[in-house]
Amino acid sequence: MAPLCTPLCKATGRGRRALGFWSARAMGEVKHLCLVKFKEGVAVEDVLKGMTNLVAQMDMVKSFEWGRDVLNQEMLTQGFTHVFSLAFASADDLATYMGHEKHAAFAGTFMAAIEKVVVIDFPVVIAKPPAPA
Repeated sequence: MAPLCTPLCKATGRGRRALGFWSARAMGEVKHLCLVKFKEGVAVEDVLKGMTNLVAQMDMVKSFEWGRDVLNQEMLTQGFTHVFSLAFASADDLATYMGHEKHAAFAGTFMAAIEKVVVIDFPVVIAKPPAPA
């Protein structure tokens, strides 16, 4: 199997990695996962509406899910309270989303509302398929 990292690996603005390091042969669906802790006093509902509106305009986003931590285990969550998960058919679709002007505009609003964030982009490996409906 070809290595997933190529010489195209590089850091880009705000610590994001360029998507060129993924081998297209090794990829299928890709997830963009964000763990977030919002700043005190932020109207989280407004941010959620903005995110929902953004992804509704982006055909390359296959699905969008979000949730709030329910167990409140501070030691394990390290203060992160929300998770956002976006699915893409390919790394190219994720790259298109990340470079889109609407995403860039919303990212400014999003970053101003959060205290900290962890972002992970990964190829989906299905370990247990969903049960048939």
